[in-house]
Amino acid sequence: MAGTFGRSIRFLPKAKPHILRLARTLALIVLAVLLVPYVVTPFYRVGHPISTLMAWRWLQGAAVVRPWIDLGEMSQALPHAVVAAEDAHFCKHHGIDWGAVREVVNDAEDGEVTRGGSTITQQVAKNLFLWQGRSFVRKALEFPLALWIDAVLGKQRVLEVYLNIAELGPSGQFGAEAGSQYAFGHSAASLSGREAALLASILPNPHQRSARSPGPGVRRLAGTYVARAQAISLAQCWAGNR
Repeated sequence: MAGTFGRSIRFLPKAKPHILRLARTLALIVLAVLLVPYVVTPFYRVGHPISTLMAWRWLQGAAVVRPWIDLGEMSQALPHAVVAAEDAHFCKHHGIDWGAVREVVNDAEDGEVTRGGSTITQQVAKNLFLWQGRSFVRKALEFPLALWIDAVLGKQRVLEVYLNIAELGPSGQFGAEAGSQYAFGHSAASLSGREAALLASILPNPHQRSARSPGPGVRRLAGTYVARAQAISLAQCWAGNR
């Protein structure tokens, strides 16, 4: 019987060499694609990076408006309002807010509608390198990439990039300057606290919410974010993350 088993093993068909070579080539291509964001991220310490959504709109011939504005040049009401709205623990975590992740998992286990648990750093990872829409695959790629981006770029640069690539208008307005010009007719450098909170309130969907003509829900959120922003000190955040 043992001899019969051995003979059956010997007669198993072998994979053809060209199939093995193809499989190895495909595996190397996939690995290279996955490594590209990690190689590119250090170059984003400077310059004016664009998002995948901006690039996709350009390829489709759709409008894209994104004048860059440095973090130090915009009204400081805006970064404070956006942190209050999108990522209250921005200064404490290292790219992933694990407490928020646990809450989302617990909500899912209880059958409740899951809330967005993404940090600003995760949104930068998604916007720079990944795609829109929810999926487990995207999240699996997003988590380690967010940790890398936080470590390589630092908090101040992460927030600056986010505020220049976030979609802040219904017709191709990206970033704080374009969003402010569209909604209020002036530069992000002169945003009031209320205006900054209105812009923060339309994230992440400026197609359904408007800072230009805010409805009751957006106005209510803005009032909440004005109050929350007063409790945030980004100066201490920068000092603590040097």
